[in-house]
Amino acid sequence: MARSAQEIRAARERNKIAVLLGVEGGHAINNDLGILRQFAARGVRYMTLTHNAATDWADSSNDAPKNSGLTGFGREVVREMNTLGMLVDVSHVSDQTFRDVIETSRAPVIASHSCCRAICNAPRNLSDELIVALAARGGVFHITFHNAFLSKEYADAGKVLASESAAREKLANEKFGPNEAQKLIAGQRMSDELIRARKLPQVRCEKIIEHIDHAVRLAGADHVGLGSDFDGAFMPEGMQDASQFPKITEGLLELGYHEADIAKILGGNTLRVLAESDSTAGELREANI
Repeated sequence: MARSAQEIRAARERNKIAVLLGVEGGHAINNDLGILRQFAARGVRYMTLTHNAATDWADSSNDAPKNSGLTGFGREVVREMNTLGMLVDVSHVSDQTFRDVIETSRAPVIASHSCCRAICNAPRNLSDELIVALAARGGVFHITFHNAFLSKEYADAGKVLASESAAREKLANEKFGPNEAQKLIAGQRMSDELIRARKLPQVRCEKIIEHIDHAVRLAGADHVGLGSDFDGAFMPEGMQDASQFPKITEGLLELGYHEADIAKILGGNTLRVLAESDSTAGELREANI
């Protein structure tokens, strides 16, 4: 377990894998800044403000708007996260929530697992405008590997199969209950079956490179990272697990990327934002803001 960029680098020097704790969905704080502080005290370093449903204080990209973005309490959450040194994560939030976060946050923010809306027009993806705004404030946009966010063709075909997918998901829920890992495996198998039946198009790992390159052209190599979402998404062909990450390096080298920029995309940018978040938190605490 790591709590800082320094601890991540130290783990790497010992040939260890460092893990950061995160919370996906601001509903977990139950509208209570005290719970947010408890998460931080236990080592949580980042939190998505919403998941697929709006909270009482922030709108989600996958839900009808309820708050017109961030409420006053939502802005308090963002400011408290800044003071605690927790990264504010804007993946899953609505466009207006995103803009309110950028306006409110004193520290750079991240999108931990999103793709480019210009390539795949999904609400969960970020528009060019939002990617540029994130970078302008020093943040990092992490590309996710989920088929339906990488490929518009896959997403459109998935909408046609929505009722069939819902029925299979219901069966998986009945069979596996709270076992999220087994449900994900079942979902991946379903996706593979539908691809073999040609009901869904095959998405290849080169699509990840396309999204990375689009984001870099917009925001620069200092503001793009990787946000695979292996624990909750359906992977493209050639990116079944983390052992396939060298394909991303190879793909970027083929496009002419410099090794220094690739190192930033593979994690250097995220470490920078972690360090800047700690620095901002120290300044805010010292100023008693």
